[in-house]
Amino acid sequence: MRGKTIIVTGANSGIAKATTVELLRRGGRVIMACRDMKRTEEAAQEIRLETGPDSGELLIKCLDLASLKSVHSFCEDIIKEEPRIDVLINNAGIYQCPYTITEDGFEMQFGVNHLGHFLLTHLLLDLLKRSAPSRVVVVSSKLYKYGEINFDDLSSERCYDKAFAYGRSKLANLLFTCELARRLEGTGVTVNALTPGIVRTNLGRHVNIPLLAKPLWELASRAFFKSPEEGAQTSVYLACSPDVEDVQGKCFADCQEQKLLPKATDQEVARKLWDISEVMVGITV
Repeated sequence: MRGKTIIVTGANSGIAKATTVELLRRGGRVIMACRDMKRTEEAAQEIRLETGPDSGELLIKCLDLASLKSVHSFCEDIIKEEPRIDVLINNAGIYQCPYTITEDGFEMQFGVNHLGHFLLTHLLLDLLKRSAPSRVVVVSSKLYKYGEINFDDLSSERCYDKAFAYGRSKLANLLFTCELARRLEGTGVTVNALTPGIVRTNLGRHVNIPLLAKPLWELASRAFFKSPEEGAQTSVYLACSPDVEDVQGKCFADCQEQKLLPKATDQEVARKLWDISEVMVGITV
C-alpha cells in the first residue's frame, strides 16, 4: 500500500482502528476520519507507537457522520488537499442506540450508518474516479437479515425498535453497495461490502447487560468473539488484495465471497433507496 492514500471512517476504535494499524504497516498513508478529535489524537498516538517509525503516514481529520454539514466540510478539505484517494473504507457505525435524531432530523442509526456514508461517498466519487484504479469498502453486518426497508418510515418516526433500526441501516449498506457497483461499471472504481462477524469492540456500548451477568459476558466475549485485529482482516483484504481488484458489488466474510439474501441485492429497491437517499441528503430535490 506504499504510495496509496486511504480514508477510514471511525478509525479511533474497534475494527477501523485495527484496519488502520494494518494498512500503516503495509506502508499506506491513512486518514483517520472521526468525530471525537481528543479520542482520535489519543488513538493516533497509540497507533504510531504500535506501528513504529517505518510505517506509513497517519493523519487525522474531523468527520461527524451525524451532520451533513460536517460531511460537506470534510470532503471539501479532502478535495482541496488530496491529489488522490485510493481507498475509502466506510466503517464508522452506531449500534442499537436509544432513539435519537441527527442534527438534520434523521434517526441516528440510519443517519450515520447509511446516509452519512452515502453523502461522503457521493462527494468523493469524482476524486476516486480520477484516482482509478481505486476502491470503496463498505462495512455492513450479518444483522442485515433482520432489517427491512420501510420507505414510509425510514427515520422511524412512527415506530422505533433499536435492533430493527440497526438491521435496516446495515441492509441499506448492502443495497447501496449493489446500486453503486452498477453505477461504477467501467470507471475503474470498485465497491464491495463485508460482514466482519461478532467482534469485541465498543460498538455495543448502548446494549444493556445486567450487572451480575457482566463477568460472564466478558468471559464469553473473550472466548467466542473475534478480536478487532481478526475482525479487520476482511476490510484489509478488500482494500489491498489483488485477488479482488476487478470484483464489483459483492459481499465478503472471512475474506470469502458470501451469498446474500435476495432482499440485499434487490435492484429495484436499491435504486429506489438511492433516489430517496439523494433527496434526504440534499443532492437532489
